[in-house]
Amino acid sequence: MKRGSRNENLRSAQGCRTAITRGNRPITYGQMDALGEENAYDLLLNAINLALEEGSQAHIFVAESNGNVLGVAFLNIGVGLNKGGYYLWLNDLYVHKEHRNQGIAKRLLLKIIYWAENNDIKGIELETGVNNAATKALYNSLGFYDVVSKRYGFRF
Repeated sequence: MKRGSRNENLRSAQGCRTAITRGNRPITYGQMDALGEENAYDLLLNAINLALEEGSQAHIFVAESNGNVLGVAFLNIGVGLNKGGYYLWLNDLYVHKEHRNQGIAKRLLLKIIYWAENNDIKGIELETGVNNAATKALYNSLGFYDVVSKRYGFRF
């Protein structure tokens, strides 16, 4: 994969906990904070630690430049009957506010697509807000398509 003009490095973060939690807060904390979770930091750090455990089906891809984390993608591998095999669920795609609209999210997605194609993954699924036109345009430009669905959740 070509590197960006600003020397971004895209890589899998297995074993790279410090890159994601550079400083005192993980880069995706801003995203979790926006959800209004009182304990967002603890939830996020716990998820990162679980994802980086050996044998985890979760993966984290990091975009960084000169040692600074610019964005992350967090995904899980599942098995789907409708896919006939493994698929990825892209839980989160986050680019730091200061680095948006520079193609970082697109490069992260291209890296994930390339990785998935080379790891017997049959498809990628994700969701985005219905009013998030920019993100929907990005996904559509890479070949993702709308799936009519209503997602439900249950929390313990």
